[in-house]
Amino acid sequence: MTLAELWQLFPIVLASWSPLWEVWAKEEIQNLSALLAEYSPTLSHIGSTAIPGIQAKPIIDILVEIDPAGDRQRLKVLMERAGYICMSEAQCRFSFNKGYTPEGYADRVFHIHFHYPGDNDEIAFRDYLIAHPETAKEYEQLKCSLLPACKNNRDGYTQAKTAFVRYVLELSRRQGK
Repeated sequence: MTLAELWQLFPIVLASWSPLWEVWAKEEIQNLSALLAEYSPTLSHIGSTAIPGIQAKPIIDILVEIDPAGDRQRLKVLMERAGYICMSEAQCRFSFNKGYTPEGYADRVFHIHFHYPGDNDEIAFRDYLIAHPETAKEYEQLKCSLLPACKNNRDGYTQAKTAFVRYVLELSRRQGK
């Protein structure tokens, strides 16, 4: 399947915030904690579904921080045996998805991001938006404004949000000092 065909099958959809997202994140974090116990991971619900009150893609993002000394190949095998699809692999990061079917999205969709400890700007971004609902609403408005042009272009959608994300991270850093 081409990238264009994938984007047609899995368009960007925004949904009103749901308290179910927190429940699903907790359940998936418990499952991952058990699956990855030998890695002693730190798991966090990140992404827009972790920010109450704003629209989000109904995809639960979970950050898994693991020690770089862990057996990455074994980790990949564990995740794939548990039903996750490895979407990307880099020296310091892995990304897995679950909930994508040949017919489209499943009822629950997850993106699992593996990073080394401390590589977690996603947490600072999430925490800043939770603490600053007006900035969270600005982020929501940006996402809504991008949807018509980027509904079937996930890379373009992500790239168009980058400047705002960097701006919020800078605000977060200044506030932390």
